[in-house]
Amino acid sequence: MKTPPLAIHVSGLHKSYGTLQVLKGVDFSVAGGSIFALLGSNGAGKTTVVRILSTLLKPDRGTARVAGFDVVAQPEQVRESISLTGQFAAVDAILTGRENLIMVARLRQVKDPHLVADDLLRRFGLVDAGGRRVGTYSGGMRRRLDIAMSLIGNPRVIFLDEPTTGLDPEARIEVWQEIQRLADSGTTVLLTTQHLEEAEKLADRIAILHQGTIIVSGTLAELRTLLPPAQAELVERQPTLEEIFLAIIGDKEGARS
Repeated sequence: MKTPPLAIHVSGLHKSYGTLQVLKGVDFSVAGGSIFALLGSNGAGKTTVVRILSTLLKPDRGTARVAGFDVVAQPEQVRESISLTGQFAAVDAILTGRENLIMVARLRQVKDPHLVADDLLRRFGLVDAGGRRVGTYSGGMRRRLDIAMSLIGNPRVIFLDEPTTGLDPEARIEVWQEIQRLADSGTTVLLTTQHLEEAEKLADRIAILHQGTIIVSGTLAELRTLLPPAQAELVERQPTLEEIFLAIIGDKEGARS
């Protein structure tokens, strides 16, 4: 079976803000058409990684390539290949859902912006709400619209920086379904999250970023081998991602003390 080409390749990434060293040599790769989850506590450096990969920030050292382009030497080509959705929905609450989509399509100089808007409203289950002002939308609907807007222009790679922050469980599940559909259609997704269940449900591969470095990376099955299965009434139970995360972070913290 042919291995998918790498959509993202990061090697030795360093970044400091003054005397604060945020990234201390980050390395990872993401296969095309997959979902890669970057886990970490607040301040671990997740958003800094995303900002570097999306050309919003330059690294101090190291290299990063996205869709085959160097983020420092070829920033324009990288930007043409990606889309970024931040922690809060970047939608205009005064405009309707359809008007938001049409506006972005025009800004990106996409042909037939009205047709593009209608197609995305249909794909994301927002047809009935398309003519309503976004200020009337629920949190889940806003996030779905935000992700729909990020797909205009068919980016090869999409960065989702904590996309379900502040959403209720039902809205979170709606967003999960859309993220899975993206990967199923061939889009590469890099997802940062503090919701471990989110990574457990969605990710093909998971990396844990702690104090500026990747301390473990692999599939969920591979990460589960790091902890022995629990025994419950003679029935073997596999450890959850939350248990793995807390055990690994705890080990690292213990080693420092």
